[in-house]
Amino acid sequence: MIGRALVLAVITARGGSKGVPRKNLLTLGGKPMIAWTVEAACTARTIDRVIVSSDNAEIIDAAVACGAEAPFVRPAELARDDTPGTMPVLHALEAIGQPFDYVVLLQPTSPFRTWEDIDAAVKLCAKSGAPAVVSVTAGRTSPYWTFFVGDDGSMRPIIAVDEVIGRRQDLPATYELNGAVYVARVEWFRQSQTFIADGTLAYVMPEERSHEIDTPHDLRVARALIAAAET
Repeated sequence: MIGRALVLAVITARGGSKGVPRKNLLTLGGKPMIAWTVEAACTARTIDRVIVSSDNAEIIDAAVACGAEAPFVRPAELARDDTPGTMPVLHALEAIGQPFDYVVLLQPTSPFRTWEDIDAAVKLCAKSGAPAVVSVTAGRTSPYWTFFVGDDGSMRPIIAVDEVIGRRQDLPATYELNGAVYVARVEWFRQSQTFIADGTLAYVMPEERSHEIDTPHDLRVARALIAAAET
């Protein structure tokens, strides 16, 4: 809760991952990957209720064992590869039958986000009056140094400038979504069906907490980071 406003956290974790099969259940730092997100959400002081939205019984069991609720099984039509990420959140809001003022989407693929990050994003949304807040991190590759490449190998800059910026220090600061925290006012979210629109604010997170796991390489890096922190 923040003030008198109720806050719902929805952890979305379908069973049909293609990039890393069963990734939500794979061991990371001695526990299932989904446990990192459940534990952060349950510790966050602004969150009133933590639920998992999944179509997979093993994922549900693992999330519940860590402290989340599983008031429903996600319908199969909302667990396809092409299902928009906001649809399971909208479904969860309707399925639980309890009014909330804010909804927070948390994806298990961002295990290094902390409960402090969750609270900070919720508080930013509430204090600013913004309709939504999403977490970002400093971009690794500047769009000023990226190009379209034609079939003939020709290069065309994605952002046209009068001259190429030669030094990294001279590049404008840019940020990218890190997938860790999405916050929105519920009524606005129901109407817009998105977290990113005019008025959305950025909550900036450091690179070390912004690691996203979408490929086997990402998983190896995450395990290496944990191992290095333990030595």
